[in-house]
Amino acid sequence: MTSAVSESQVVVERLSRRALIWRRFLRNRPAVFGLVVLTVIFVGAFVAPYFSPWNYYENDFDNLLMPPSSEHWFGTTGTGIDVFAQTMRGLQKSLIIGILVAIFSTSLSAFVGSVAGYLGGRIDRSLMWFVDLLLVLPSLLILSILSRYYQGKSWLLLVVGLTIFDWMITSRVVRGMALSLRERDFVRAAKYMGVPTFTIIVRHLLPNMASIIIIAATLNVGGAILAETGLSYLGFGVQAPDVSLGTLIAEGTAAALTYPWLFMFAGVSLVLTVLAVSFIGDGLRDAFDPGSARSKKI
Repeated sequence: MTSAVSESQVVVERLSRRALIWRRFLRNRPAVFGLVVLTVIFVGAFVAPYFSPWNYYENDFDNLLMPPSSEHWFGTTGTGIDVFAQTMRGLQKSLIIGILVAIFSTSLSAFVGSVAGYLGGRIDRSLMWFVDLLLVLPSLLILSILSRYYQGKSWLLLVVGLTIFDWMITSRVVRGMALSLRERDFVRAAKYMGVPTFTIIVRHLLPNMASIIIIAATLNVGGAILAETGLSYLGFGVQAPDVSLGTLIAEGTAAALTYPWLFMFAGVSLVLTVLAVSFIGDGLRDAFDPGSARSKKI
């Protein structure tokens, strides 16, 4: 009977904490605005193309460099390709790459940081030395040099490259938290009871660092989108005939003043996406951290 009551109390506490976090998040207007904007962008990128009569690779030779109209909502390029279809395709590619890089890099940083922090000693020093080594390497330059090996191949290789250079800072934050958590009584008790190290890390350390991991993953989406856009702008990212926001911005830059629709829609989409992700990340940080200034006001 006592155990049943205690279990119900734990469930109530968990639900109440989740409800409190959600309440703080909803009271953060920029975060809610960011969530709404990102939802609209995501749904629009994957649903809107079904309502467009044009594909991102289809030419309309009767309408070359035409401004936005009822037939071509965002106008056309110099080869008659519908800019709306290209922008939605670019959003799809950039969002997918950003989300995948965020998932992989955050998972890698959580694993490396928790292992280093919990085990300590030589393993900790070795892993942190490797992290410091990657931090001082010029990631953009290295990815640009390696682009010759993945250009013309699957864009998933670009995801791998971005993931390799996008996890180190978060892993240091996770390591610091793991150093603190490993001294807690529940972790020590599990260790003395003979619970395997991997189980302790997965069941005891990582769940207690979920807030930091979630926030890091959210912010990594924006960082990965910017990194992919930068590489694609320089010609080292997504390759033709496929498109991303970076390739669209690169193609439209030269005609930004004469034919602004070639540059404007992709640029605005990039700014809104990254800004929305940033607002959501800040909102999650304030919602999870009761001691933050904004949470106190809320």
